[in-house]
Amino acid sequence: MDSLVQPQWSPLFRTDTQQSAAESGWYPPVEGFLFPTSGHRGGNFLPKELSLPALREAAAGCKGCHLWKLGTQTVFGEGPESAGVMFVGEQPGDQEDRAGKPFVGPAGRLLDKALAEAGIDRSATYMTNAVKHFKWQERGKRRIHQKPTWAEITACRPWLEAELAVVHPRVLVLLGATAAQSLLGREFRVTQNRRTLVESSLAEAVTATIHPSAILRGEPEQKETEFAEFADDLRFVASLF
Repeated sequence: MDSLVQPQWSPLFRTDTQQSAAESGWYPPVEGFLFPTSGHRGGNFLPKELSLPALREAAAGCKGCHLWKLGTQTVFGEGPESAGVMFVGEQPGDQEDRAGKPFVGPAGRLLDKALAEAGIDRSATYMTNAVKHFKWQERGKRRIHQKPTWAEITACRPWLEAELAVVHPRVLVLLGATAAQSLLGREFRVTQNRRTLVESSLAEAVTATIHPSAILRGEPEQKETEFAEFADDLRFVASLF
């Protein structure tokens, strides 16, 4: 880690509007960190005080995009403000939406199993999502997950940026394409960057891996192999702190 030379990390005070991953290999925030008072959709809902309790309370009333009409409630991040590692997924699922907590459904339980195998204490991590409301479509009596649009991801990004500013994790782990592309640019490919460090000003160490839900959706005969690879990714994460 001592050999890494990172740009100065200055949350909430970046105004970059271009990402240059293809040219330089460095992945800055797509639209940069924004002032809380900016006109950016979710930005108008951010509290003046940047603390996890204040952010959580403010996010409960966020109407920055239409997804608040679909979700039962805002599902904000969870974990200690002093967490050394932050995990970011796509969005809450059905069980998370009902419980109001991130990663408590099937994908969360699979993540817990992989964390245990990697020797990472979940209670010492901060868990959150790029999008804070559950986007779903009714199918019979079931609520089926729908992938968020880029506009919905962008509308929710001020909350994620604020979480990063408050927690300031040493290690940032992006789970799946939505989380990775929301912060590293739409050209970023998770499958090409597993178990590698991405040069970024977001944290001292930034890496990406698949979302555990991808294992659940995969072919049954491949699940054991895919889980083993996912656990190896988290062992790499554990080696960073």
